[in-house]
Amino acid sequence: MPALPTALVTGASRGIGRAVALRLAATHRVLAAARDAAELASLAAEVAAAGGACEALPLDVADPAAVAAALAGRDVDVVVHNAGVGVLKPLLELDPADWHRMVDVNVNALYHVTRAVLPGMVARGRGDVVLVGSIAGRSAFAGGAGYAATKWFVNGFAESLMLEVRNAGVRVSVVSPGSVDTHFNGKAPDPRRPGGRLDADDVAAAVAAVVAAPPEVLLHRVEVRILSPNRARHGGGEGRA
Repeated sequence: MPALPTALVTGASRGIGRAVALRLAATHRVLAAARDAAELASLAAEVAAAGGACEALPLDVADPAAVAAALAGRDVDVVVHNAGVGVLKPLLELDPADWHRMVDVNVNALYHVTRAVLPGMVARGRGDVVLVGSIAGRSAFAGGAGYAATKWFVNGFAESLMLEVRNAGVRVSVVSPGSVDTHFNGKAPDPRRPGGRLDADDVAAAVAAVVAAPPEVLLHRVEVRILSPNRARHGGGEGRA
């Protein structure tokens, strides 16, 4: 039996990244990267209990030296760029540490990780680079001068990279969700599952569909929204647009 392809998921310890790792574990060997080793160990145990394979990779993707060392010599067939930081404040309230952390994780880490795994994909003539973007990447809003700017970068980076590597057999895709019920921006998931927000697994399903597309098909941009923001979901909770 041929070995399973390897899928690297960043920001895999919780939220969308964890959901993506659990989804892809049915068809891939998962390499789960994040800073929280305990949460990664929990994920790896959950994948193993379901019969899959998951290697925990404690890593700060904003650290170029750490990324280069952790990924050296690894053959990665799919990379899902999910790690992200969002500080939603007006620019005059956004301190330099917030700004630089968002740029380091949401922008610079895309270069560090992609540059580490892309040469192998090009050499093998196949691979998937999937970036978890945001509707904020095309819709400006007050308080988004930092975060939205980084997500606009995601779109420009992805489209240019797609044009550079598509003829080498490497697919580059952006999955852009609306509001998702996760720990993002310091909020905790709402157990009522409000109708105005997606579940993390909704986004994971879209990522899995992109990766599972026929080899000669490229789903370059996928936007994921809740169908009806004003309708309760999973039996409870008032919707929020």
